[in-house]
Amino acid sequence: MKADNAEKQVAPRRLASQSEAAGAKRLRMILIFSVVVAAVGTAVFLWWTSKGHDGSAKELGIFTVSRGDLPITVTEAGDIKALNSTDIKSDVEGRTTLISIVDEGTTITPEDVNNGKILVELDSSSIKERLTQQEITFSTEQASYTEAEESLDIQIKQNDSDIKAGEIKVRFALIDLRKYLGEIVTEKLMSGAANPESKDNSIALLINDPNLGGGAVQRLRELSDDITLAESKFEQASDRFMWTQKLYDKEYVAETELRGDELAMQSSKIQMARARTALELFRLYEFPKGAEKLLSDYNEAKRELDRIQAGARSKLAQAQAKLDSRKATYSLEKERLEKWRKQLSACTIKAPVPGQVVYSSSMMNSWERRNNPIEVGAEIRERQKIISIPDTSEMKVEIKIHETWVDKVQPGQQVRITVAAFPDKTFTGKVLKKAPLADPEEWLNPDLKVYSTDVGIDGTHDFLKTGMSAKVEIIIEELKNVISVPLQTVVNRDGKKVCYVMASKEPQQREVETGLFNDNFVEIKSGLAEGEQVLLNPPRVSESEATGEK
Repeated sequence: MKADNAEKQVAPRRLASQSEAAGAKRLRMILIFSVVVAAVGTAVFLWWTSKGHDGSAKELGIFTVSRGDLPITVTEAGDIKALNSTDIKSDVEGRTTLISIVDEGTTITPEDVNNGKILVELDSSSIKERLTQQEITFSTEQASYTEAEESLDIQIKQNDSDIKAGEIKVRFALIDLRKYLGEIVTEKLMSGAANPESKDNSIALLINDPNLGGGAVQRLRELSDDITLAESKFEQASDRFMWTQKLYDKEYVAETELRGDELAMQSSKIQMARARTALELFRLYEFPKGAEKLLSDYNEAKRELDRIQAGARSKLAQAQAKLDSRKATYSLEKERLEKWRKQLSACTIKAPVPGQVVYSSSMMNSWERRNNPIEVGAEIRERQKIISIPDTSEMKVEIKIHETWVDKVQPGQQVRITVAAFPDKTFTGKVLKKAPLADPEEWLNPDLKVYSTDVGIDGTHDFLKTGMSAKVEIIIEELKNVISVPLQTVVNRDGKKVCYVMASKEPQQREVETGLFNDNFVEIKSGLAEGEQVLLNPPRVSESEATGEK
């Protein structure tokens, strides 16, 4: 580490420490600091001017070079806060009004937590009204959803009944066809062996099928029997007429008897012709008509079953879509109802954990406390922190590290902590974490870059309170047995680091090599020996030296 870096980094570290104060305090401190620096600078300038370059060593002030341990530390100021705390925020949407709150500083006991002690109450009048309206809307949607469920159940049962009726109709049509044609011929007809559109294989030809059975065969047999009976009667009537004719020729019977037998013969002949015609009409017309009608009834029954099934699917889909729509609306209204119930519940905040109540405004700067106070009647917005309940069993110090030191500060490094309220006590701890990015710029000093860093305090200390001021000394490194001098003894001359070493009566300029440094001392790696004396206030650069004149 070079000495010029040391000189350039002293001022930023001081500014980083001053950045911890906020608002008006920061401005006052900056003004006071400026006045003090100006006054000290003026006094030093007047003193040095009056002494010139010929002042004695005693008047100039000297430091004897020595060897020893040099701790490399970073010291920053910060505020004590709980390492862990429970923040109570408003979960009420939009903005509402604070109507009651427990006093700040109230201690919440475990019994208070178990008994549900109320810490905050927010205005819930508008939420109650919205909740009532939503309950009415939800009840209506719940009834509609139940109706849609029942309609779907009814449609499912109706579809089942319609489909079963259609299936029975198909089955009965097939039974009628089999009853008329018989099992074997029906199977042939069903399989397409007998195509009604084929001229050579029409339904009419099925009457000649030896496997024909059922009602068609029965009717065919009846007609055939009628023909046989008519033929037998005709034959008997013909024989009787011939015999009567012979007897009439021999004048054994009267002519009326002959005419009667002749009429009976003619009548049986007509009956025989009718029987034959009936059989022919059955073969040519009645049988194919009956068979084709039964087949058509069967096919129509199947088509009707297809229509019933398609209609059932359509009606079921409509009922299901209606149910899904009602269910979605029901779920949406239910979520809204639960939301407003939660909103109403969020208006009453109960103690979640034991601890001491701290208003969020107490952790703000003076401007924020004045413009956003936590008090009865204040407007509270959604997600706004109202109360913080710190866990005082573990405390930390929040500090800000200047950018010149941020790379050297790492989590786990040991620290020493002093608290303004307890100046005689020293606490130990370690670095917990540091922010990866610099804090937002401040309008008072936009060039200042600092990194928020948390430092844990070892042990439990009940007397430490949130908000107390503390100073943290972070131990970067411990240099053993090294030569070191005060920071102000090392200055830059022509790009070199030099000290002014006392020789006889006049100080002599000597180049030195510097190493690490802390807030007060810098390591000297070469250029000085133990026991030598250096000026604490090196002489100013003369005008001739500044211009390079000999």
